[in-house]
Amino acid sequence: MRPYIVAGNWKMHMDSESGTALARSIHEGLAADPPSDGVSVVLCPPFPVLSSVQAAIAGSGIGLGAQNMHNEDHGAFTGEVAPGMLRAVGCTFVILGHSERRQHFHEDDAFINRKLRAALTHGLTPIVCVGETLEQREAGITEEVVGGQVRGVLAGITAQEMKGVVLAYEPIWAIGTGRTATPEQAQEVHADIRGVLASLFDRGLADRIVIQYGGSVKADNAAELFACPDVDGGLIGGASLKAQDFLAIIRAASTLAG
Repeated sequence: MRPYIVAGNWKMHMDSESGTALARSIHEGLAADPPSDGVSVVLCPPFPVLSSVQAAIAGSGIGLGAQNMHNEDHGAFTGEVAPGMLRAVGCTFVILGHSERRQHFHEDDAFINRKLRAALTHGLTPIVCVGETLEQREAGITEEVVGGQVRGVLAGITAQEMKGVVLAYEPIWAIGTGRTATPEQAQEVHADIRGVLASLFDRGLADRIVIQYGGSVKADNAAELFACPDVDGGLIGGASLKAQDFLAIIRAASTLAG
């Protein structure tokens, strides 16, 4: 059985004080009510907050992730952060290719693919995001768009490397809008993604890859989404900024994981 991974993407929220307090609350909540063995929890705060969050979750089993990184190890890239720098502050995960990076900073599949390779080289587990716009969904090309993104970001990745990759399906029309894909919509795309993985590698490997869902996941819809056979947890935005909401989502995954 694939594990559930529940990751909180704090985006550009939380300073050192508030981020530390939130991380401690999540830590304390999980200490009182530990997640099932089949559930992993990851916090992805902004870069300046990584060190303080790492200190707050030390010894808890909660993973630390960054929201982005550059593909180069060093160089004249003002404002960027290298993968080795993330490892140095305790990161074991990194989000790559989030739709907001694609939309606002014009990142394409080729650039995300270079970042993916760098993350794997440095022992980081990449959470690689794919998803379609509302216009693309209404045009009936979701499968084509998402499948193309999967093939693009995974170009040249070997089967052995793929074992260390997590994918996240995030319909762009459901991110921060309050709209959520129905369980049927989410399952359909997750199954399509798994089919693409089977064509790129093999069915056995495709069935072992974790594919998260992201897009207005909340405490009251998490269980229904996570119960879909191809949905393996969530990349959580706004609901990860409140400890009780995030803990409720983790409990939903734990209940399903047994």
